[in-house]
Parts: sequence; C-alpha cells; structure tokens
Amino acid sequence: MKTTIKDIAKALNLHHSTVSRALNRHPDISRETKEMVFAKAEELDYRPDAIAQSFRNRESKTLGIVVPEVNDFFAAVIRGIEEVSYTNGYILLVTQSNESYDREVINIRGLISHQVAGVLISVSENTHDGGHLEIFQRREIPLVFFDRVCKEVPFNKVVVNDYQGAYEVVSHLIAQGYEHIVHLAGPPDVSVSKSRLEGFQAALRDHSLPVRPEWIISGGFSQEDGMRALQRIQGWQELPDAIFAVNDPVAIGAYFKIKEYGWRIPEDLALAGFGNTNESAIAEPAITTVNQSPYNIGRIAAEMILEQIKAGETRTAPREEVLATQLIVRASTRRREPAGS
Repeated sequence: MKTTIKDIAKALNLHHSTVSRALNRHPDISRETKEMVFAKAEELDYRPDAIAQSFRNRESKTLGIVVPEVNDFFAAVIRGIEEVSYTNGYILLVTQSNESYDREVINIRGLISHQVAGVLISVSENTHDGGHLEIFQRREIPLVFFDRVCKEVPFNKVVVNDYQGAYEVVSHLIAQGYEHIVHLAGPPDVSVSKSRLEGFQAALRDHSLPVRPEWIISGGFSQEDGMRALQRIQGWQELPDAIFAVNDPVAIGAYFKIKEYGWRIPEDLALAGFGNTNESAIAEPAITTVNQSPYNIGRIAAEMILEQIKAGETRTAPREEVLATQLIVRASTRRREPAGS
C-alpha cells in the first residue's frame, strides 16, 4: 500500500499539516523537524504525487521534453536536463517525434494536457516552421529549444556553433591533403543542416577550392541516409577523395557502404562526421568528428527553463546560448600521401 502523509504523521505523532509543511520545506518548520520527517519519509518509502500537488498548488513540477529520437546525442542531452531538474525538484516526461512533424504536434499537445511547467524541444527533420509552437506564447508556457531550433519563434535557444564546427573539420581535411570533398548534408530546412552546410562551403572558399553543388547530397540524419548517398556516389565517374557527413549516424551509414565496396579508409576515401557518438569512436578506423558537449547543452537548457518558470510574468527577452565545438581528429582522416609517392 502506498505511504501517505498521514502515515508519516501517525508514525511521528505529528499533525499531518506539520508533515506536509516540513516536506515542502516551509520556513516555519524547524530544521530538526524537517530532518526527522524526511528520514521517516525515506524509511516508509514515501513518494509524493506530483500531479496531485500541481493541482493543489497550481504549480506543476514536471518538465516535458520532445526529441527526434533517443540516440547517443539526445540521451546525453536528457542526462544534462535530468541532473538540473532533479536537483530543483522537477521530474521529466520524455517524448520522441521519430522525425515526424505530425507526431511532434501530438507530443506537444499531450505534454500541455499534462500541465507541464515548461517544454524543452529539438524539432524533427520534417518541421519546417514554428507555427505549431505559438500555443506556448498564447498560454504563457516556457519553451526552450536545444540543438535543432526554429529561429523565427521567439523562445530561448541552446545550440552549438555548427558553422564553426563544420568549418574546422573541412579545413582539417584540406590541411591533410584532401581537395575533392563531398558533403552529405541534412534536410535543407533544419537549422543545424543549414549552419553545417554554410561552414562546409566557407572552408572550401577560404582555401580556394570550388563549391560544387552536385557534390552536396541532401538527405536525412540516419544511417540509411548515409548508405543511400554512398550508393549514388559509387556510380559517379569522378569520385571524391573525402566525405564530410552532417552527423555521425550518416557518417556510419557511409562507412558501412565504403567497406562493402572494398574501398579503404582513408587511403581511397577519407571520412568525417559530426557529433562524437560511440559508434564513431569504435569504428575501424575510428572516424574524425566534432564534439558538441550534449550534456552541457541539456544542463544549460534546463537552467534556462527553470529561470523562466521562476520569473513568471517577468520573463526576460529570449536569448540564445551558443556553445563551442571541439574537433576530434581520428584515423579516418589521416594525411593523404601525394600520388606516386
């Protein structure tokens, strides 16, 4: 049977209202009484009903999260959010859009119906605008974007410098002797895809290399997208000497096809990704990538939304936090030896 406040009160010979105030850290309750109540609550395995509390106090202690999928990257982001939310007495409801705009809309409606205090979201690859998020403005529910954002919607955002990360990894490929570089790009309307494509193009221009539109292959963010892109490349008369993928899953998909075709990495084709996933580290050879510090993204996003919740009607103007990336150089982009050497 579930332990109640009255059970704790009976065990300590206290009034149930005293126990309730102690559990809520009311200043009128002495430190000794609070410690005694919390010790007994732990002993009796007392767990408060967060939903019931939100109805009584008109204050929800639940945060909603919407992610495209729970992969390595987003799992690390969620850990960062959870660390901050747990410390501040909040619990999480995590939903996945599975890269579907329609499912993203359903998830948002479900979280709002559960009276969450706020929502943290990374939009799907099929989300082309933020019209469905205007409900948060109308209902004055805090919202924070992380990683993939809708720039036209005025909410707080936590992102990494995707442009700079892409620029550095492509500049690294060029410094290693690679000049014919294909970009396996993400969906054109997604913020991270746009920024990484711009970084790719800028690095080529700054190193006096041509930007060839036909060597930019747009797709999604999955391994299957990387595999499909390599199937196209295999049929080209002129082959690239390096590939920069929009993220590590796409790079891993490309990796599998490169191996299947009997090409060597990096002797025949260098390969770089973005995201620093576990798979990129354990591939053979290990794949050069860009670290995004996903745990810190989650931590900062959680701190942002809790600031908004505490501010109430006095919320400050939206701001954007841009975190630095880190180039992780591995064997897949080893220096290319000149022909005939």
